[in-house]
Amino acid sequence: MQPIYLTYLNRFDVEAAALTDGEIIAAIEASLAMQGRGETVIEPRMHLEPRAGVEGHFNVLRGWIGGGIDAAGVKVVGDFVDNYKHGFPSEFGILNLFDPRTGVPTAILDASGITDMRTGAVTAVGAKHLARKGAKVLGHIGARGTAYWNVRLLNSLFDFDEIRVHSRRPESRVPFAERLSRDLGKTVVATDDWETCVAGADIVVEASRLPAPEPMLKTEWIKPGALVVPYGTMSAVELSLTDIMAKLVVDDWGQCKGGKFGALRAHVEAGKLSEATLHAELGQIVAGLRPGRESDDETILLWHRGLSLSDIALGHAILAKAAAAGIGHRLRYA
Repeated sequence: MQPIYLTYLNRFDVEAAALTDGEIIAAIEASLAMQGRGETVIEPRMHLEPRAGVEGHFNVLRGWIGGGIDAAGVKVVGDFVDNYKHGFPSEFGILNLFDPRTGVPTAILDASGITDMRTGAVTAVGAKHLARKGAKVLGHIGARGTAYWNVRLLNSLFDFDEIRVHSRRPESRVPFAERLSRDLGKTVVATDDWETCVAGADIVVEASRLPAPEPMLKTEWIKPGALVVPYGTMSAVELSLTDIMAKLVVDDWGQCKGGKFGALRAHVEAGKLSEATLHAELGQIVAGLRPGRESDDETILLWHRGLSLSDIALGHAILAKAAAAGIGHRLRYA
C-alpha cells in the first residue's frame, strides 16, 4: 500500500489561515444552497453525556457534502457550561475529514474556532434572507465564542446603528462588549438585563448558557417584523413565541424534530413546530426553492441547531487557504 498522509491544522493554524468575514459567509451560504438542492447528506447529531453531575455533553455531527468539495466529515465537540471556572472556553472540538470514495482520512482540524465561525455565519446568512433589509438594531443574548461571530458577521452585512449584548455574568458581558467595540469600530452596549437588550430590536439572537430550560426571553418584548434566532442548548423562550411568527424556519428538520436538547424542544413536543407549521429549511430558501422574507411586517423565527455540512464546508475553505499559504502539518497515517 502506498503511504497515506493527512493534513493537521491546530488552532493557531486555523487562525493563521485568516479567512475574511466575506469568505466565511460565502462558504456557508454555498453549503446551505447545496443542502437545499439535495447535494448533501446530513445525519442527525448524537449526544454523549459521560458523567452524572457535570453540566456538559459531547455533540457528534456527521455528514457529506458534494459539489467541488466532495468530502465526508465527523465533528466531535464538547459543550461544557462550567468551563469558565477552569479558564477554558465552553466548547472544544475536532473535525475529521475523509475521502467519501475510499474512506481514507484526509485531514484533522481544530474545530473550536470553526464551530464558532460557522455558527455565526449561519446566523448571518439566515438574517440576510429573513431579516428586514433596513434592520439597524441588534439585541444579542450570550457571550461565548459563537456569540462573537454572530455579532461580527451580522454587522458585516447590516452595519448596525445599535448593538446591545447581555450575558448572565458581568465579568463576561462587559469584556465581550469591549472586544466587539474595538473590533467593529463602533459602540457595543452591555445591558444589565434581558429586556433592555432585546426589546424593540430588529434582530434578536438568543445564545444563552442556561443550566436548565427557563423562559427568560419574553414574547411580548419582540418587535413586530423582527427576526428572532434562538439556539441555546437549553430553551430560554416562552411557549407562546411561535404564536407570533409568520414563518418558522430551521436549518435541518431531521435534527430539530427529535432529541433531548434545543431552544424549541418544548415547541416540537407541543406540536407548535411540526412539519405542518414549518415554513422551510434555510437551505431551501438560500437555494431559491422557498421564499424568505416577503414583507417588512413578517415576524420570523430561525432555529438552527448546527450542521455537519457547515463544518465540512468551512474546514475545506480553511484547508485550501492554509495550503496556499504553506500553513499546517503533514502527518503520516499509514
